[in-house]
Amino acid sequence: MVYDCLIIDDEKLLADSTAEYFNLFGVKTAVSYSAAGCRDFFMENTAKLLLLDINLGDGSGFALCRELRETTEIPILFISARTSDDDQIVALSIGGDDYIQKPYSLSVLLAKVKVVLKRYGSHDTESYINGRLTVDFQTRQVFVNNAVIKLTPLEFKLLSYMIQNEGRIITKKELFEKVWEDKFTGDGTLNVHIRKLREAIEPDPGNPSYILTVWGDGYRFVGRNI
Repeated sequence: MVYDCLIIDDEKLLADSTAEYFNLFGVKTAVSYSAAGCRDFFMENTAKLLLLDINLGDGSGFALCRELRETTEIPILFISARTSDDDQIVALSIGGDDYIQKPYSLSVLLAKVKVVLKRYGSHDTESYINGRLTVDFQTRQVFVNNAVIKLTPLEFKLLSYMIQNEGRIITKKELFEKVWEDKFTGDGTLNVHIRKLREAIEPDPGNPSYILTVWGDGYRFVGRNI
């Protein structure tokens, strides 16, 4: 499932009340109370923006940010009761997009979140850029190292769907229903299209960096700025 926002904060009451407020105003929001919970969330879901607390019960928000930045460019807003300038410098230097002090005003935070979602969402609907790979959804063109790559309409639809669900496991059944719109499509057909996509966009199709196989489950599209 795709959420607008994921809040990662071990202060359950604050996290829950923030999520409830966001959902009330149309920002689809989920909550995780730990770094482990965040990892579990991304096994089945994705989010367009993260609100990440620096202090988590099972680890550091800084460490989790570094981990997430290895696979995703989702905007991350740090939230913290700590006031150290050093914390803010670290937060921004490791890939955070902003640093927000607790206690925060829910209305002000919501406005900031909506601005970030609008900023990044406009790019998501027009194009996807990740290292050597660029996908223009308006013209339906794909570029690798600035060279146009020819894909069939079905291959483009498959790639687009995987990009739109970046970071989470996409089952074969889901791809059959959402891309082929036919639940009776066989594994062989899907395997051929995945192989063709890898040959088109991967630096090393035999050792893929974008389209990863999750054995027994399906696939995961991972952006790594390669």
